[in-house]
Amino acid sequence: MRKLWITLTYVVFILLLIIPLVEIVRGSWSEGWSGFTEGLLRQQSLHALKMTALIVVIVTVLNTLFGVMLALYLVRAKWIGPRIKRLLNSLVDLPFAVSPVIGGLMIVLILGPSTVIGTFFEASGFKIVYALPGMVLATLFVTFPLMVREVLPVLQEIGAQQEEAASTLGAYSWYTFWQVTWPSIRWGVIYGVVLTVARSLGEFGAVLVVSGNIMNKTQTATTLVYQDVENFNVVAANGVALVLAAFSVGLLLLMEWAKKRKEVH
Repeated sequence: MRKLWITLTYVVFILLLIIPLVEIVRGSWSEGWSGFTEGLLRQQSLHALKMTALIVVIVTVLNTLFGVMLALYLVRAKWIGPRIKRLLNSLVDLPFAVSPVIGGLMIVLILGPSTVIGTFFEASGFKIVYALPGMVLATLFVTFPLMVREVLPVLQEIGAQQEEAASTLGAYSWYTFWQVTWPSIRWGVIYGVVLTVARSLGEFGAVLVVSGNIMNKTQTATTLVYQDVENFNVVAANGVALVLAAFSVGLLLLMEWAKKRKEVH
């Protein structure tokens, strides 16, 4: 029975991961080097990859800052009551229970051009929906729990004794964080960063809703792949998908390395 389950695991692994990757590589090179470079170096591909990279950087920075901060508040803040903490914990897990498409639709309904808030910001010259800020918000909505759920258990495990001792000895809060708290949580933060980057690279549903998928304006790599497939431009779609897959494999290796380091520490 054990050998059967192991065999089935390998079969599923090959069918769902290895074969699609092989097909992506084969499809991207079906017209040779010229076809691959032509699909990858066209203006819409370069813009989509640049937009994706920009969103990943912004979301990762914001997610790291606010995710670590919220995890600290949920574990260490005594001025937050237990009911509020339970509510915040539930809200953190909301993106896990809600479809990304629904998350994107919520942003459109709250901040869209036909809403009061959206109209106010557009009158001020700051467009949210169908622009970069809305795409960042949609990706943040999807990825925000990842950092909190990586850092929060580590903070609970290490306890607050060392931090309280540093505070008793007169250390400032920032000094206590960098010298006492950060060495204990840094690998959890790195693991959360890797997960955030990977999730941001592959986000599709929420970004598609809030971006409008406007070519050379609000198009990311994933939505460009979707459009190319719809237009039967399979070679270009496979080329962009191959770049994303290469980044994903690299992130997977980095994630495993960070996981092992986190377990050691």
